[in-house]
Amino acid sequence: MRRRQFLEWTGVMLAAGAVGACVSRVDTHRGVEHAGPLQPTDAEAFRAARRFADLPFGRIAYVERGSGDAALFLHGAPLNGFQWRGAIDRLSAHRRCVAPDFMGLGYSEVPERQSLAADAQAEMLVALLDALAISQVDIVASDSGGAVAQLFMVRHPERVRTLLLTNCDVEPDSPPPKVQVAIEMAHAGTLADATARWLTDKVLARSTFGAAVYRDPSRFADETIEYYVTPLVSSPLRRAQYHAYHLALEPNPLAGIEAALKRSTVPVRIVWGASDDIFSQADADYLDRTFPRSQGIRRVPGAKLFFQEEFPDIIAEEAQRLWRAG
Repeated sequence: MRRRQFLEWTGVMLAAGAVGACVSRVDTHRGVEHAGPLQPTDAEAFRAARRFADLPFGRIAYVERGSGDAALFLHGAPLNGFQWRGAIDRLSAHRRCVAPDFMGLGYSEVPERQSLAADAQAEMLVALLDALAISQVDIVASDSGGAVAQLFMVRHPERVRTLLLTNCDVEPDSPPPKVQVAIEMAHAGTLADATARWLTDKVLARSTFGAAVYRDPSRFADETIEYYVTPLVSSPLRRAQYHAYHLALEPNPLAGIEAALKRSTVPVRIVWGASDDIFSQADADYLDRTFPRSQGIRRVPGAKLFFQEEFPDIIAEEAQRLWRAG
């Protein structure tokens, strides 16, 4: 029964209607600025670059590349900072790129009783930036990382230069209905076991989760599955924290935030996968009309929730445009 529920959680997200490219307010095209051929960062190289910051919250894993003004990349669930490898490959010539792993996900190591709620994650980011002597950042965020980004911006507006949001939580849709099955499995204590199956059955991982969140699930490579899943199920504590991360998605972590967003002076750009049926197209419209300094929406045809891995050139292009405008 639990296996069927897990497949429903991932498989129910497969039917996404194709939506034509549509842009509001601003959308002129410019090429991504980088010199020479890119050498994509693989899991081994990303692992070798991993560092840890010893904070009051625990040992927070992060990868850092580049110099100058800092950009902070916030991942979704059940992913980690590896989600942003392609964007970092393209943007580290322009920013000091920092990609942390949230508490309860990835390779961060936190105590058993540490809160994993979005507000605690936001405060962890403050401590991380302080430890790295970073006073202000350009934020790029996805999925539940987008909820943390919004809370961070509201609580610490002076530390945010710009905000680029991809498919993510918004106050009227957090958590979205199709995440509810995962939350229910976390309540039942079965989510980690179901996710662990991806390590031994990568075809299952691609045909369920991969098909739900990538345009081309065949690109959900074995090494990517292993890099994402291994830490989540590596010990009883990590399995419990993986569950706790999902349980912390309820109640709505963004409840009551809209008024503060409407007062924001931060330039915001919205880049949205047009075939995602987890976070609706209406969520992008909500963000566009809520942020006073929205630079509009770019909808990416055929793209699903975690399109950032498949279309890193788009992330890099839109980030550079926003940074110039900001």
